[in-house]
Amino acid sequence: MRAAFEELSQNDRKRELSDRDWRALVDASLATRDVEIGCDDCLDQVATYAEVKLAGLLVPEALRLVEEQLAMCDECGEEFQALADVLRDLE
Repeated sequence: MRAAFEELSQNDRKRELSDRDWRALVDASLATRDVEIGCDDCLDQVATYAEVKLAGLLVPEALRLVEEQLAMCDECGEEFQALADVLRDLE
C-alpha cells in the first residue's frame, strides 16, 4: 500500500500543468462570484428551474444562481439536461 502511494506521489510530481491547464484555472478563478451555490444546492433546485425553462417563462431572480451553476458545471448541466429531456417526453 505504501509503495503504491509513493509511486502515485512521484507521478503527481512529474505531471506539469500545460499552458491550457493554467488558462483554465485562471479563467475559473476569475469567473467566481461573491455569491455562488454548489452542486448539491443547485441539484436541489434544478427541477424547479427546469419547469420554469420548459414553460418558456423568465427565470426568476431566486433561480439565477442555479442558472449560473448550470453554465459553469458540466455535471450539473448534464443533470439538468437529463431532467429536461424526461420532462419534455412527459408532455
